[in-house]
Amino acid sequence: MWNVLLSFSGLVALIQLLFLPFFPESPPYLLLQKGDKAGCLKAMKQLWGEGNYHTEFDDMMKEKAVTKGTKIMNVLEVLKEPSVYPQLCTMLLLLLSLQLCGLSATANLQESIIPYVALGVAVSELISIIFCSSIIDRFGRRILLWGGYLLMALILVLLETSLLLSDQFLWMRYCSVILIFLFIIAYGIGP
Repeated sequence: MWNVLLSFSGLVALIQLLFLPFFPESPPYLLLQKGDKAGCLKAMKQLWGEGNYHTEFDDMMKEKAVTKGTKIMNVLEVLKEPSVYPQLCTMLLLLLSLQLCGLSATANLQESIIPYVALGVAVSELISIIFCSSIIDRFGRRILLWGGYLLMALILVLLETSLLLSDQFLWMRYCSVILIFLFIIAYGIGP
């Protein structure tokens, strides 16, 4: 029943993908990144209902003023910053726990190859983190979520197809491994 379990994550992603267009961007993103004051106030009213949100808006304006001169760091600069070590450790624990999810076992590979697949999964996670952290400010979370979920859905369809054909064509098992790596990268970039 692993294929039902694997498809469940695709179903949840599809539901989120269908409802995502009806939600506004986050107010801090609209104000701090895009500089859209009217869009920020509109998003606040849409998310939180009618009311007076001038104190929250003023807080975000103060945050914008404080961060105006702040330099945006790249990935290497963040890794050298001691104040983010607790968050990095948490992220590493999450990445290591993904190793135990069993996604690699779905490819039906020889036991001698599985350690290399586990290494490939870790490298895929690292690639997705570096890639996502470098493009999230440029594109915003919504586009990354849409793209990530669409890619994940496509990859899951291709993965299911390659798994169904893996008994007829042995090389399809290696396609399954590549698709697993791509799924992890799409997951890391999007959701």
